[in-house]
Amino acid sequence: MGDHHQHRVDTEVGRLRSVLLHRPGAELKRLTPRNNDDLLFDGIPWVGRAQEEHDAFAQALRDHDVEVLYLRDLLVTTLDIPAAREQVLTSVGVPTVIGPTLTQALRGFLTGLTSDELAEAVTAGLAHAELPAHDGLVARMSRPYEFVVPPLPNLLFTRDSSVWVGERVAVTSPSMPARRREAALIDAIYRYHPRFAGTGRLYGGGGEAWFEGGEAWFEGGDVLLLAPGVIAVGVGQRTTAAGVETFALQAFAAGVARTVLAVPVAQERATMHLDTVCTMVDVDAVLMYPPVADTLEAYVVTPGNAEASAGEAANALLVTGPRPFLAAAADAMEIDRLRVIDTGLDAVTAEREQWDDGNNTLAIGPRLAVAYERNVETNARLEQAGIQVVRIAGSELGSGRGGPRCMSCPVYRDSDYESARAPSTGDATAPEPFPG
Repeated sequence: MGDHHQHRVDTEVGRLRSVLLHRPGAELKRLTPRNNDDLLFDGIPWVGRAQEEHDAFAQALRDHDVEVLYLRDLLVTTLDIPAAREQVLTSVGVPTVIGPTLTQALRGFLTGLTSDELAEAVTAGLAHAELPAHDGLVARMSRPYEFVVPPLPNLLFTRDSSVWVGERVAVTSPSMPARRREAALIDAIYRYHPRFAGTGRLYGGGGEAWFEGGEAWFEGGDVLLLAPGVIAVGVGQRTTAAGVETFALQAFAAGVARTVLAVPVAQERATMHLDTVCTMVDVDAVLMYPPVADTLEAYVVTPGNAEASAGEAANALLVTGPRPFLAAAADAMEIDRLRVIDTGLDAVTAEREQWDDGNNTLAIGPRLAVAYERNVETNARLEQAGIQVVRIAGSELGSGRGGPRCMSCPVYRDSDYESARAPSTGDATAPEPFPG
């Protein structure tokens, strides 16, 4: 493992020690009513306020002794390494997209930038008017404000581009074209930054995979680490069944999972990832959107015949189900039942708060979670169930449809799972039983 730092994540609720965030920057200033849909935002955020809200989120984590790593800082250091710089430059200028002439002009321009300037260009994007004058058909036929390098406003949601399982990292394969280059940047960081050098991989390889098709679609927001060795993965708008199968095979081979639950999720904007309808807030408790609590199902995937020859590859996995998600999860976790805390007390409130990422909490430790302050009913339900809530503002951050969990990629959580059952607030009493 590079440097002396530890990187390991076994669960959703182990005490959080290190987390990867991206402070929103100039890439959000590129959003206009004309392009925000393509760039997956439901509105045009007030950038200064979004940055203030994000700074408060980061500070709330530091106040609970969490190390905050910023993606932009890691990227600048990574771009000082020639091989990493080459990988990132290759991922930006794709002749099949912008044509050979413009690719050459763009590469010449980017090559002359400092690491800090290059980090800005590949995250905030570049318009034709910002490049030195050059000829070529694409340049002649493009408007000055059209992007040569599209901005990455969703970089804010670091949960989606990578996920740690055990001491390995899965660099994911985003389904949306607007997000694919995020994976190329995060891949370069994990591959070349001194802190992460030598980290084992579970998914995602070569830096060019994203614009050549790469792995099947698979995003971190769909991955829930229910317990050590037990992983639920949503299948829907952003993650395919093929992606889950590929991930499961690699996780089983690496010994970081014994059961993977493939969970079909409605393919709608409001429920784009599994973590928009379900997150964990305790070792045996989930926060769930009521309409899905009873209908969510899971296919249970376990290792098949380990002795199978190549010709018997179909036996590499055993798939059973579907069966009710809550029951399948409890069985795989080897607990009697999974406690469910509902979002909202009535159907309308539940729907409003789910849309505002009420389910999308980030556990700092067992029974200690960060949530948007606007989801008043959901936060009240959490506290009734013995979960301490750290409230943060998110009026502008939420315009990209993502909450505290979406905005964070844990890279190190304590693995001492049993001791994690004691509340992290220092209060040794057991949590209140879930009402109802």
